[in-house]
Amino acid sequence: MIKAKSDIEKRLERGTKKKGPKKYVLHLYVAGLSPRSQKAIENIRKICDERLKGRCELVIQDIYKNPIIAKDGQILCAPTLIKELPLPLRRFVGDMSNTDKLLLGLDLRSKE
Repeated sequence: MIKAKSDIEKRLERGTKKKGPKKYVLHLYVAGLSPRSQKAIENIRKICDERLKGRCELVIQDIYKNPIIAKDGQILCAPTLIKELPLPLRRFVGDMSNTDKLLLGLDLRSKE
């Protein structure tokens, strides 16, 4: 039986074949409009605008509005940021206010 490739598998293949600047695919899971969720949205948008202009796909999903996505994405707490591309997949939890640690985890800053 031939299995059709999922959307994520297709994006992963495209992401590993391309040369040049890396395309980032980020998913931010938030819990309503809580202060931590709002802060996380603000912080990650700032990073996308300043460091990833034109090469970032940011998807913000509210687990209160759609709790199934929390189960499917194995989200245990919110806010949670998942970096799908470029590989490796990484998860960040919190309000994304520790910019240095976040940039390092996103491979946007050296370990210096």
